[in-house]
Amino acid sequence: MQKLAGVVAITPDLMRRQVRVEHAGLDAALLLETARQSGLEVQPAPAAAGVRSTLTIANLCCATEEALIRKRLAGEAAVQDLQFRPLQRQLLVTHEAGGLPRVLAALDEIGMHGVPENSDFPQPAAKTTPPPHGYARLILAALLTVAAEGIALAHGENSPFTIALALAAIALTGLGTFRKGWYALRQGNLNINALMSAAVIGAGVLGQWPEAAMVMALFALAEAIEARSLDRARHAVESLMAMTPETATVQMPGGWQTLPAREVVVGSLARVKPGERIALDGRVASGQSAVDQSPITGESVPVDKTTGDELFAGSINQDGELQYRVTAAADNSTLARIIRTVQDAQASRAPTQRQVDVFARYYTPAVFLFAVLIALVPPLAFGGEWQAWFYRALVMLVVACPCALVISTPVSIVSGLTAAARRGILIKGGLHLEQGARLQVLALDKTGTLTRGHPELVEVLPLQGNREEALRMAATLATRNDHPVSRAIAAAAMGALPDIGEFKALPGRGVEGTHAGARYRLGNQRLLRESGAGSEALDAQLAALEAQGRTVVALTSDAQPLALFALADTLRPQTPEAVAQLKALGIQPLMLTGDNRHTAEAIAREAGIAEVRAELLPEDKLAAIAMLAEQGQVVGMAGDGINDAPALARAHVGFAMGAAGTDTAIETADVALMDDDPRKLAEFIRLARRTRGVLWQNITLAIGIKAVFLALAISGHATLWMAVFADMGSSLLVVGNGLRLLRNRHISADAS
Repeated sequence: MQKLAGVVAITPDLMRRQVRVEHAGLDAALLLETARQSGLEVQPAPAAAGVRSTLTIANLCCATEEALIRKRLAGEAAVQDLQFRPLQRQLLVTHEAGGLPRVLAALDEIGMHGVPENSDFPQPAAKTTPPPHGYARLILAALLTVAAEGIALAHGENSPFTIALALAAIALTGLGTFRKGWYALRQGNLNINALMSAAVIGAGVLGQWPEAAMVMALFALAEAIEARSLDRARHAVESLMAMTPETATVQMPGGWQTLPAREVVVGSLARVKPGERIALDGRVASGQSAVDQSPITGESVPVDKTTGDELFAGSINQDGELQYRVTAAADNSTLARIIRTVQDAQASRAPTQRQVDVFARYYTPAVFLFAVLIALVPPLAFGGEWQAWFYRALVMLVVACPCALVISTPVSIVSGLTAAARRGILIKGGLHLEQGARLQVLALDKTGTLTRGHPELVEVLPLQGNREEALRMAATLATRNDHPVSRAIAAAAMGALPDIGEFKALPGRGVEGTHAGARYRLGNQRLLRESGAGSEALDAQLAALEAQGRTVVALTSDAQPLALFALADTLRPQTPEAVAQLKALGIQPLMLTGDNRHTAEAIAREAGIAEVRAELLPEDKLAAIAMLAEQGQVVGMAGDGINDAPALARAHVGFAMGAAGTDTAIETADVALMDDDPRKLAEFIRLARRTRGVLWQNITLAIGIKAVFLALAISGHATLWMAVFADMGSSLLVVGNGLRLLRNRHISADAS
């Protein structure tokens, strides 16, 4: 099953005789059939009737604490599933009804105190920056450390005053570290707190009290700086939450009243004044205004709104008052779903992140074992000095912590996900962000993706009489019909329209009616022939227009052809530029459409796409994507998120276009583009590649610094405080580097 394309990870649970399969949109029946073909007797696990609680854990920082929590809660029968939002310091735990107290008690045992949230509505992260008295404690500890160092120079490292000052500094900054280190050791976990505690105690055993105090003070200071740096990444997600006002002005029996947005019920009439943010999703009931909806769709230009148009919570009303009917509760608005998706995506580990976590799992015990050997082998086998080699082993203990390495991937991935959300690109997880950087082929649906999705009148060819008169008569007939072609003709007419009588719809052919004693007909080629107005010359003219990808209807009167009307589903204005950007990135564009070949090829030529596959059913599109994937290509598919669902699910990355306000697209797509601008496809790929670059820079930095200090520790050229500085410094470097992804609202077309 692991070889099945789309399977991300397989995790066995031997105790429950279950296997959890993480996959990218594969059908459950396909997974079961594949497992059975392998000789396994499998059944889908029944859906657990669990309760999901969101816990804020102030001590949750990175994979170090996550591993500790996973190990402790793995033994709790009440726990069914765990999802971590490390940058939000949140844990989503699915548990049996009434099992939350046991979960909280288990967390308390390991010092990870959880605070339950009252709602599943997206919540801001816990504030982790130390309060003013925390900084005062750090400053006092630093002063005591400097004093201990000064007294040690004058009176020796083991003088009572030196030891007293050092112990005071350690007590001020290290009690929490010792406590967390003890919790970790009880769980058999060698995290940074356990290793740092061992290093400080070891330094005290060696009589190097000033250095022990300096190590603990530096570690506490570095942790405070790192927490503040990580808060910047958290605030990037919180800034999305801040876009929605907490209150809304709603019409009540007693008049307009200001209510908390979360109390407003669907169907209420709300009002938004010029300059205000819209509090809830809705549809305009009255008024006209321009609305800046860039927080949702990434569009840089305000969009004109009038009666019947959609409004999104978090967007900004510009210049006119609007009244609107609320269409979604506050916790189910488009923006709320975006925030939840970005938060939940943190729990979806990218492939590189899983590889780094596996490496870190073996790295720390290996270096710890190596440190023990460094402490014992040289003195025992070669007569080395015990104190010197024991000190080198302590330095290696500090270097053994993989904090910078394990934090390098999530901070980069989450920054990339948040940067994309700001641009109106909603990515469902780090897997899709990484896959986006590897894309080679991008299959594009035609209708609604490359084109506007509705026909427009592009040419009027009068055969007799005046063009304007023919258009007005055609529009008169068209206004009585609801067909998309009729609506396009009716929308193109200007001025007053003549009266029509004896109107009749002719199914499958068109419409007819009378005016001034003459019978007029508007319809397709079949109706043209039935009217007796056809000819070889006219047939040739119709064929030439259809070869250009046009839909043609004819206006006739009493067996006389009056005019031809050519319609087409026109390209979006941004499509040629979007295709050119994809080609510049080395992506091969491919059109997959159910439309006829003439129309598809005409649109493809205009867009700049060389390869076209037309007249395809949904299963044909799926087969085309599967064939490309089987050839070893990394394939993306862009469509409307519903009609193209099979192909979108089979592609390595599925893109849903124009997903704002569309529940299905946001829930099912790998990547949801919140507006219809196809240039966002190239922007996503550039962001994915930039994220990949930053990610590997961070991994290289973290491993490189560790390698250097391992060498320095073995050779005896590194001190404990230098190792602490290097370890926490590298963590700050990778955090800062990852946060670069949040800069610049748009990525230039030449970015790679």
